[in-house]
Amino acid sequence: MIPENLVRRAEEYVDSGAFFAELSTMVGYPTESARPQRHLAVKAYLDEVLVPALTALGCSVAEYANPDPRGGPFLVGTRVESPDVPTLLCYGHADVVDGHAGRWSEGRDPWTLTADGDRWYGRGAADNKGQHLVNLTALRLLLEEQGALGFNLTFLFETGEEIGSPGLAAFAAAHRKELRADVLIASDGPRLDATTPTLFLGARGGVRLQLDVDLRPDAYHSGNWGGILRNPATTLAGAIASLVDGHGRIQVPALLPPEIPDPVRAELAGVTVAGSPGDPAPDEGWGEPGLTAAERLYGWNTIEVLSLGSADIDHPVNAIPGRARAVLQLRYVAGTDVGRVREVVTGHLAAHGYPMVDVIVHSSFPASRTPLDDPWVRWAKATLEQVTDRPVAVLPNIGGSLPHHVFTDILGLPTLWLPHSYPGCLQHAPDEHLLGTIAREGLVLAATLFHALGHPSAGIPLPARG
Repeated sequence: MIPENLVRRAEEYVDSGAFFAELSTMVGYPTESARPQRHLAVKAYLDEVLVPALTALGCSVAEYANPDPRGGPFLVGTRVESPDVPTLLCYGHADVVDGHAGRWSEGRDPWTLTADGDRWYGRGAADNKGQHLVNLTALRLLLEEQGALGFNLTFLFETGEEIGSPGLAAFAAAHRKELRADVLIASDGPRLDATTPTLFLGARGGVRLQLDVDLRPDAYHSGNWGGILRNPATTLAGAIASLVDGHGRIQVPALLPPEIPDPVRAELAGVTVAGSPGDPAPDEGWGEPGLTAAERLYGWNTIEVLSLGSADIDHPVNAIPGRARAVLQLRYVAGTDVGRVREVVTGHLAAHGYPMVDVIVHSSFPASRTPLDDPWVRWAKATLEQVTDRPVAVLPNIGGSLPHHVFTDILGLPTLWLPHSYPGCLQHAPDEHLLGTIAREGLVLAATLFHALGHPSAGIPLPARG
């Protein structure tokens, strides 16, 4: 069981304003990975924030160039206490999405952390600076409290997660020995809701598709030519409806996942989604019939239309447009075969009378999942429930995406995510925020897991080391 003094110190660190002050400094670095002009800010964040934080944990620190020219550098901190104790791999990402300056409510600056009650607004506050600060702080408090962690630590930071983690897989494959560990515990993504401590074990994958119906260079008068010229917008609407109908149900059998495994269905049986104040209510009749909302979100595939356009929607004229385009995304769970997705979609559209629709795959990222019955999952859930007054939700994966597969499929690690955010945090949008109450509880939960990892004899035994 975690010492009461360590719990008290964790709570006081947030209550005193010290955590807010640290996060304020971190948010002040505009580390937008999609903007080349921000590469200096990314480098400064590594050198001026993360290197000192890792050095304070007694880590030796190394920075590595990215093998992919699209991505930024990697930072690895390593602390070795003994070959006889477990090794923990932690992960975080230093980069953020576009700050959307000028679009935040009440004139907020995305690079200035501002508090409004329990909400702490700033770009990166929830994704991912606030989350990796929780883990860095928990490790530091543990080290200060007892003089040792009781385990070996490797902390990996990347700088391109928000642009698809270019180079991360290749880096991990080339540095397997340096990143070798018994388990990965990291923090990103949201909890089930604002009040439920959560572990999730994977992420859905995604494939982004562009459908392009480019029929002619000019637009023609709809009165003179309507009825004899194919309308690309109408064609595109029909093509999309053949892939996913107007009720969100996938119409292509090859894009559906296998049946939901019984352990996943059982774990999701008691899960309620959209449980936080202000969350939109799930729409009745939307998505795959016969599934609960939790099963549709965490255990099934979906095709979403991300953008759709033809001509000028705000200033239409009486003309048949020459071209129409849409961007779709297939979100899919582990076990779905997406190796031939372009061929599958192209063949399906042709069979339904739409051979004129060009299909382009723009990007993809794989799905992966740590098994629900992995011993590390049981250990983490039981450990966290010793310190929280309510059940810990265990999700087979989140609905969104993370580079989870790098750790499970390349490094071969059981991978556990302890998120310190919630679905309504507005990450990637103006007004992104971290809840102070989640930061406070998250710091206690992280300290609890890390303490238990270093003190297996004091509580729940650790899984056998590989």
